[in-house]
Amino acid sequence: MNKQKLHDLRVFAAEIRLETLKIIGSRGFGHVGGSMSMADAMAVLYGDVMNIDPKNPRWEDRDWFVLSKGHGGPVMYATLGLKGYYPMESAYTLNQPGTDFPSHTDRRKTVGVDLTTGSLGQGMSEAVGAALGSKVKGRTNHVFVAVGDGECDEGEVWEAAQFAAHYKLDNLVCLVDNNKRQLDGAVADVMSHGKGIGAKFDAFGWHVIDVQDGNDVEQISDAIAEAYTVKGQPTCLILNTVKGKGATFAEPSGAHSSQPTKEQWDEAIAASEAQLAAIRAEQ
Repeated sequence: MNKQKLHDLRVFAAEIRLETLKIIGSRGFGHVGGSMSMADAMAVLYGDVMNIDPKNPRWEDRDWFVLSKGHGGPVMYATLGLKGYYPMESAYTLNQPGTDFPSHTDRRKTVGVDLTTGSLGQGMSEAVGAALGSKVKGRTNHVFVAVGDGECDEGEVWEAAQFAAHYKLDNLVCLVDNNKRQLDGAVADVMSHGKGIGAKFDAFGWHVIDVQDGNDVEQISDAIAEAYTVKGQPTCLILNTVKGKGATFAEPSGAHSSQPTKEQWDEAIAASEAQLAAIRAEQ
């Protein structure tokens, strides 16, 4: 990746983090942890990799993105807003009565959301169905799906994984947000994945790429480039991320959901603005 592209993606990730904080902050509470950990992956997907058209959100040949961990909706709303799917300010109505931005992503409400998710595990099945549908229709697009490491407790994830491998869905890329925490605590304590989530996907017949720093846009980009070379298998990227990355009140504890004070919100947003300014100045 050239230096300018790397810089642009790092800026985009910082912009996504800032807007994610503003969106959740407009409500005063919400799923900060698992939203912030996905900002870098969203920057790579929507800033470089995916073939999309914000002016034509339902374009049939577009690449699809499914946020199976639907409670991370704010990071998607921030990303889509920054890409011009809608005015950014409209997302500041998060989870308010009558909003088009519910706490979990809903394709009937939010422009740019490809599939409705929220009940953990189901988004994985939906993505597999979308990838199979594209194959049947002879399309060459890709389907990306983001799942949480805690979400991988759900059996439906593995039913879908088995199906995808059996039908050789090499147009499907799964990104596991491996931030090692879930609602009730550490993933290893709540429901250990034994030898690791990557080992499980490998056993189900997937090509697995371990991304050592899942909050590094260059490493994510390189992994997706590798995924595009794989034939006859779906690919799983294990993104080793930090829960709450970039949120001053959430990152230290890896909080799943947060309800900080106004002062804490102000501090977090100010810190995020400063980080964005610093990255922009790195030319």
